[in-house]
Amino acid sequence: MSAGLLQVEQLERTFGGLRAVDGASFAVRPGEVHGLIGPNGAGKTTVINLVSGLLAPTGGEIVLEGRPIHGLPPHDIAGRGVARTFQNIRLFPELTARDNVLVGQHRRRRPSLAARMLLLRSAREEERQAGERAAALLTQVGLSERVAERARNLSYGEQRRVEIARALASEPRLLLLDEPTAGMNPVEVQAVAALIRQVASGGRSVLLVEHNVRLVMDVCHRITVLNFGRVIAEGTPAEVSRDPAVIAAYLGNPK
Repeated sequence: MSAGLLQVEQLERTFGGLRAVDGASFAVRPGEVHGLIGPNGAGKTTVINLVSGLLAPTGGEIVLEGRPIHGLPPHDIAGRGVARTFQNIRLFPELTARDNVLVGQHRRRRPSLAARMLLLRSAREEERQAGERAAALLTQVGLSERVAERARNLSYGEQRRVEIARALASEPRLLLLDEPTAGMNPVEVQAVAALIRQVASGGRSVLLVEHNVRLVMDVCHRITVLNFGRVIAEGTPAEVSRDPAVIAAYLGNPK
């Protein structure tokens, strides 16, 4: 396998007698949008959960920039430059969009708790900069007019974009997106596609789990296809779309 920012080698995860991930291997290169697709139950979200530390693998290795991360707790993996969104939205509904994004910056904020409690100048300045950064990220995802709105008052698609902004707030090297366009209309999907391209053009890598095949084919440099937890194909979008095994298991024959 070619060297990558993220290396997944013979990854396994079982739940009782069920093999959710069965010997999966792939690499995500620096600055690459790498798609992870397959039918429902193929093991895609389980892979994301393993890479982000929400689950520990039963076997295999996950290596980030040459250092193994499999089995580490989520906060340690986040500290090494991995951020994610979730299939089910996990925002703080009573906080504003801005404050939800501020939460994503907590590992990068320097003033001590004492400095913040005493309202020292350094803490006030850091707080101002963090707020500006949160607002800029919300503008980046197309929510400049919703910065002060409580998350519970945002539409489903807007909430998903807040989640992406919050993930970007930690300045990750690897961004894991789990169904980021679910529930979005076509205009919102195109906006997310443009955002994903922008993230990658800035040098970050993206591992994208997504059922919108058109989006995947449009934004991904390479794609790995899972079925029953196993990799059945990998390649460029053009290569994957022509693969007979992928057509039979997932894409179907065009009518």
